[in-house]
Amino acid sequence: MIRCLFASAFALSAMATSLFAAPQNYDVVIYGGTSAAITAAVQVKKMGKTVVVVSPDKHLGGLSSGGLGWTDSGNKDAIGGLSLDFYERVKKHYDQPEAWRQQKAGQYSRYRKNDSAMWVFEPHVAEKVFEQLVEEYNIPVVRDQWLDRANGVKKVDGKIVSITTLDGNTYTGKVFLDTTYEGDLMAAAGVSYHVGRESNDVYGETINGVQVARAHSHQFEYPTDPYVVEGDPSSGLLPRISADKPGPDGSGDDKIQAYCFRMCLTTAADNQVKFPKPEGYDPKQYALLARYLKGGWKGVFNKFDPAPNFKTDTNNHGAFSTDNIGMNYDYPEASYERRKEIIREHETYQKGWLYFIANDPSIPKDIQDRMNKWGLAKDEFVDNGNWPHQIYVREARRMIGPVVMCEPMLRAQVPTPKSIGMGSYNMDSHNVQRFVTDKGYVRNEGDIQISPGGPYPISYDSVTPKKEECTNLLVPVCVSSSHIAYGSIRMEPVFMILGQSAATAACMAIDQNIAVQDVEYAELSQRLVKDGQVLEMERKPSYPKQMIDPKKLEGIVVDDTQAEKTGAWPVSSSVSGFVGTGYVHDENKGQGKKSIAFKVPKLEAGKYDVRVAYSSNPNRASNVPVTVTAQGKEVFSGTINQKKDPSVDKVFVSLGKFDLSGETIVTLTNEGVDGYVVADAVVLLPVK
Repeated sequence: MIRCLFASAFALSAMATSLFAAPQNYDVVIYGGTSAAITAAVQVKKMGKTVVVVSPDKHLGGLSSGGLGWTDSGNKDAIGGLSLDFYERVKKHYDQPEAWRQQKAGQYSRYRKNDSAMWVFEPHVAEKVFEQLVEEYNIPVVRDQWLDRANGVKKVDGKIVSITTLDGNTYTGKVFLDTTYEGDLMAAAGVSYHVGRESNDVYGETINGVQVARAHSHQFEYPTDPYVVEGDPSSGLLPRISADKPGPDGSGDDKIQAYCFRMCLTTAADNQVKFPKPEGYDPKQYALLARYLKGGWKGVFNKFDPAPNFKTDTNNHGAFSTDNIGMNYDYPEASYERRKEIIREHETYQKGWLYFIANDPSIPKDIQDRMNKWGLAKDEFVDNGNWPHQIYVREARRMIGPVVMCEPMLRAQVPTPKSIGMGSYNMDSHNVQRFVTDKGYVRNEGDIQISPGGPYPISYDSVTPKKEECTNLLVPVCVSSSHIAYGSIRMEPVFMILGQSAATAACMAIDQNIAVQDVEYAELSQRLVKDGQVLEMERKPSYPKQMIDPKKLEGIVVDDTQAEKTGAWPVSSSVSGFVGTGYVHDENKGQGKKSIAFKVPKLEAGKYDVRVAYSSNPNRASNVPVTVTAQGKEVFSGTINQKKDPSVDKVFVSLGKFDLSGETIVTLTNEGVDGYVVADAVVLLPVK
């Protein structure tokens, strides 16, 4: 039945393509077929204007129908208007008994009969809802229509007059919306944009740019050798490890976070396709994964998030997973052909990842047996080999408009003007690069997951270009935003919210024959609220955890990032009051097997106050062993009670004043401890 509905929808689309192929004039021309495109088109029709959706994709809905069924929503009270309507329509689908083909409604924990909306769904259900909206509002959609990026945008006096696709079709309009994930129309129209990570100092941020010290999620949990022959750098690096250094923390670069496909897998045997061996499969590409699994990692299945009918929305999890780290840097500005190559490489990599785990003899049997209970869902992505038709473009180009959304705005440290909707998800970046540390171990860099502190407004001036660049374009997906702010904004519910709000502004600009930048905000906000948008929620400013700049401390400072570690010491910043960007801890595991040494190789002879930094907490150990040695001789041995606040500025505890010289080492261990051991920094302060 569902296949018949899709066939009818696609047949109608083909008719629309034929009907509107000749040059046509519309009030609003929307380029892109994402979720934002559909909510924008619906809003235009509701406001009595003509609209066309020119979609380079055959399937509508972008990632919402492309496998991202586990909605990254943050605070759901911040979602209103047509975005909320979409999730309510999804719920109505699952309220029908026939929706539950492999599973009973009561067996699925996230289906609740009395809820008005449903936030987890199968890909084909999302696509069905988008197709129903197109049919219900009689929205013309032309598919598989690719913008001529070189010559396809005609501008006169700062306004886009028309866009032309590669097959020669031309669409003229009064206002244009770029709803693509890549920002192709925006770029072709000569609008300013940025690709990559800004340095922290560009917008007064703390978590933008390179993030070596903070990158502890989806990280190698124990030292893992990166070389073809373990311990032998001359043997070369294993595949998918960069030989380049990541750069200083907080510095900018032109790299972007990793992409992947949000796969829909299932354990239902009657609806399952076993993982295929992809063309070009090379097991050597997964040698690092095999080494990591052999070392004992068990987190392969942690993001097989359950969707209805025994399916999943499967996302990246862990150090070597579905994210294809470092293989997408040129995607945002690449030609269409090059983008297809990148997408094919990502597909080969990710299919190979599945096939490798399910079949390679190097995989531990318990993991392999569990993987072989899964397969691709037979009734999803039926025209694409059951593989998602949309790669997860987590970020590409980002416009530089009159207002650039940034971390201080998301944290409510500075006001955000002209709210047209709200975001609330974590400031979330996936890993950007995989490199080798100075100690010869492999690490990932770039993962950040930090809450903004609650829902925050998104400015109208972040979806409009600068007025001198274009006066009739709105960009509700590739919004004007820093890398780390976009990490929160880039959620599908937010794109639908911004799509509706941008369309509202477009219609008002048409009615008044003014530039989109000149739309009166008081009138715009009044209409948005009337249409169910949420523009404001009470909140307080949020500030980063207390961070002490090691460069501003007196004496000789050795941070935990410089210390020599034995065993796993993951990074954290959960308890405020620390030196640098965080601290490390022993996980309260492996007692007697972990140590961390803060070393000064050549200390000038003299008397020093030896201070150890830690953040206290009731779960800390009261008996952390610590020793101080100078030139191989022990000068101090004792314990620290990390349950109590440090006595010096509530950050340091003084071990005493000692005569020291030469190689000096302060070592903490977890031998016989009664809680977590935290290690942050050591300061050797000369005694005058």
